[in-house]
Amino acid sequence: MGLADLHIHSTFSDGVATIEAILYHASAHTDLDVIAITDHNTLAGALLALRLADDFRIDVIPGMEISTKEGDMLALFITEPVAAGMTFVDTARRVRELNGLPIAPHPFDILANGVGARRLRRIQQEHPGLIAGVEVINGSLLTRIGNIRAEKLRWELALPGVGGSDAHMLEDIGVARTLFAGRTAAELRIALERGDVSPAARKRDANYYRRSALRFALRMGLGLAHTLEGRQGEERIRMRRVP
Repeated sequence: MGLADLHIHSTFSDGVATIEAILYHASAHTDLDVIAITDHNTLAGALLALRLADDFRIDVIPGMEISTKEGDMLALFITEPVAAGMTFVDTARRVRELNGLPIAPHPFDILANGVGARRLRRIQQEHPGLIAGVEVINGSLLTRIGNIRAEKLRWELALPGVGGSDAHMLEDIGVARTLFAGRTAAELRIALERGDVSPAARKRDANYYRRSALRFALRMGLGLAHTLEGRQGEERIRMRRVP
């Protein structure tokens, strides 16, 4: 079985790791086969990752996390950007036009802007086949309750359930993942379209809640910046406060 992390942020939005650092870390320090770069409202980081991927062990899915009028959407397998600010349905239609797959992320995360269950039920009823899946394990949630509710929702909607770390830091890449038959991004797409995928989570380490506090500061725009360092041949991130 292949392993994929379908929700990762870089310095092109509110992550603290460069694309190069993400590719290196995912290749050298995780068991992942595929990652998706899904920065907020920009495809630039994902396209850079796609260009650099041949120099690393990892397959890359280009994507975005798009801000719709009703909440966030993960758009996977797109190579053209999609504008923010449209309705969820119009955004999903545009993603489909670009041969992408629209995923509903973190529907029950109180700190993130997910599309809620009531709206997703209505969309699935009125536009069957439009949504490609629901993120049922989000690695950034502080408690398991939101993921448990998302798992129930995806069964109710008869949609594939996926896992993604929502990583903003290198250490969190792969804490939630999607299992699929195969090893490549192309095989993952086939599995997603067939609904032949399974979400999974890795056990949290002792520093998880410290990183959660940093993620919260990043989301709230509290002036954190990043620099990339090389220490003994390994790329690391140092956090500092902007003056």
